[in-house]
Amino acid sequence: MNTLLAGQPGEKHLLLGNEAIVRGALEAGVAFVSCYPGTPSSEVPDTFFRLSDAGQYQFEYSTNEKVALEVGIGATLAGALTLVTMKHVGVNVAADPLMSVAYFGAPGGLVLLSADDPGCHSSQNEQDNRYYARLAGLPCLEPSTAQEMKDMTKAAMELSRRFEQPVLLRTTTRVNHQRGEVLLGSIERPSSVKPFASDPRRFVIVPAVARIRHQVLLQKLSEMRELAEISPFNITSGQGDVGCIASGVSRAYLRDALSDLDLSGRIQLLELGFSHPLPERMVEGFLRSLSKVIIVEEGEAVLETEVRALAQRLGLTTEIFGKGSHLPRHDEYSSLMLKKVMCAVLGMETEQVEPCSVPEGLPMRPPNMCPGCPHRAVFYAVRQVFQDNAFYASDIGCYTLGVLPPLRAADTCVCMGASISTGSGLAKISGKTVVAYIGDSTFFHSGITGLANAVFNNHNLLVIILDNKTTAMTGQQPHPGVERTAKGPNNARIDIAGVVKACGVEHLRMQNPLNLRGMRKVLEELKNLEGVRVLIAEEPCPLFARRVMGRKRASIAVVEPSCDNCRECVDNLACPAFFVLDGKIAVNPSQCNGCMFCVQICDHIKPRKRS
Repeated sequence: MNTLLAGQPGEKHLLLGNEAIVRGALEAGVAFVSCYPGTPSSEVPDTFFRLSDAGQYQFEYSTNEKVALEVGIGATLAGALTLVTMKHVGVNVAADPLMSVAYFGAPGGLVLLSADDPGCHSSQNEQDNRYYARLAGLPCLEPSTAQEMKDMTKAAMELSRRFEQPVLLRTTTRVNHQRGEVLLGSIERPSSVKPFASDPRRFVIVPAVARIRHQVLLQKLSEMRELAEISPFNITSGQGDVGCIASGVSRAYLRDALSDLDLSGRIQLLELGFSHPLPERMVEGFLRSLSKVIIVEEGEAVLETEVRALAQRLGLTTEIFGKGSHLPRHDEYSSLMLKKVMCAVLGMETEQVEPCSVPEGLPMRPPNMCPGCPHRAVFYAVRQVFQDNAFYASDIGCYTLGVLPPLRAADTCVCMGASISTGSGLAKISGKTVVAYIGDSTFFHSGITGLANAVFNNHNLLVIILDNKTTAMTGQQPHPGVERTAKGPNNARIDIAGVVKACGVEHLRMQNPLNLRGMRKVLEELKNLEGVRVLIAEEPCPLFARRVMGRKRASIAVVEPSCDNCRECVDNLACPAFFVLDGKIAVNPSQCNGCMFCVQICDHIKPRKRS
């Protein structure tokens, strides 16, 4: 059995940060988990999914983050201790119900995991969701180690159940994906469900109720501030008249920096793991003992602003250093960056570090679609038919990588589900042909409303739904339209074509994108029509097809000696299985997926049976 379920109290295991969150929830007695997957949070729900047959909780992948939170709200109203997970931009989608549940509360307990992404490793922005804790009125915990990932998850769930209020567990990419030693505690059976007691004066959030519940929320935040004052996750150490206040993963960077500078114990340090509500008395006592303090936090000046406001209100003269000339509001921090800041504030000589040298001539390796990816076949065919005579509105998914040359399949990409709506406005004003791309999972996430709007307002655009039968980009999670999941057939499959027809689309076509002649024919046909036209390009993600569907490719492509070096396969298709060596084009047999799309674009490329 998996360590997360079978590990005994007192054992130590090396866990991924996201695995530690799972263990912490199990130790708290979680009863219900819902999610929409998104890096850097995806391993949390994926692990719950893998363990769900053996675990004592209920789990679901939801169609989007708003739905995930709303289902979670229903579960906690029914008395279940609930965890809802998503990445930081997903909280934007879930913000509407989040503001309301903060008012009427979570009887069974509700923790929202927001996995933020400083540095934009896999996201369209670097938003700092600690603001959501302040905006909605949620207590916020910020772990910095794998051990804290487990411990704070459990503590957050216990805090939520005690106060019947939702709690925000805010992580970042580096803590989600770190590995560290974790001391296990005991797994609790799911907490007893408190039967739902109808109380419209609490749970029906009309204005008269909201006004009262807002006051209740403020009172509970005041009570939780007292807990923050004595929380074991808020730690002071060191001595001297210079100090640092740090939160989140910055605490780990800071500890390394102080150790490297031989300042450990010689600088006062206040680490805030339970960072909101701010433990004001603790911070006040800390500030009064210092002449200088450095506020260290990745992202926005959230903590710094609160500390500055507190110092001003108390009339303190402690010199405060933070964002601006010393620390940036963008990207990730590092121990080297913090060493430079410490040296600048303390008047020490700054350590000179030579940047890592990169050998000349190394090729650039930008993110790329896999060999045999059906999205590449779609983009190739569309470029042949529309060339530069159309605008291309893309969306969030593997297919966003089509922005790169030579495919150049994206002129815009805003957020999940925006391609159809953005494309509608672009077509309306520009008068130019617009092709909007959207994936199958993204279509269910938030594309259906855009399509309905396009039909209702009679927009003129071609929508291509890239149906690769899974949520490929975040790890092949299921969605309502999949035919199979990792656990077997999807007996409740929702047909995408049926949804499209139900939205009122008259011009609907379906085509396997690996058939180049068929794709060109249907694209030429749709090009000459007006209004909303939809093409569903159906072909499984090759990784999903191999791992879950059991599909095997019998052939690989080979370039014959008669090749005339036209370079169509390299310059315009750009499948990564092709390479050029000594001026000759060849196929890497270990990379070729056997889709045989390239055979259709050049007579000098032929299929060969795999040995």
